[in-house]
Amino acid sequence: MDLRKIKTLIDLVAESAISELEISEGDDRVRIVKGGGAMVAAGPTPVVTSAAAPAPTAEATAPAPQPEPEPGHIVPSPMVGTFYRASQPGGEPFVTVGASVREGETLCVIEAMKLLNEVEADRAGTIKAVLVENGQPVEFGQPLFVIE
Repeated sequence: MDLRKIKTLIDLVAESAISELEISEGDDRVRIVKGGGAMVAAGPTPVVTSAAAPAPTAEATAPAPQPEPEPGHIVPSPMVGTFYRASQPGGEPFVTVGASVREGETLCVIEAMKLLNEVEADRAGTIKAVLVENGQPVEFGQPLFVIE
């Protein structure tokens, strides 16, 4: 596994509320545990120790309080990354509260490992709520939108 990818994964874990991440790519496996100060890679890659993972703080060890989701259909984050409402800084958001969306329409993008991944509506309806602020780190499964 490329060392740059591993560094990016360490940064993603450090910036998010998750405490552990495990990724497999071919024969390589990387497991990053926040606060442990060590990263262990199994397979053909040697064991690597990294001081890049910050020590846990009281804020980092407690899960970030999630707002109570609105009633309706929740669109969850399909990955860990950074949430963006528009395709470019200062651009118009893909959707706003009250907008009608079709199934398959782009709702937002999530940047992960320097790639922008589109998140699409999995059903048609009206956007009732946007649950994440622009530029905020998101976790896998975290609610992003409510569609009614």
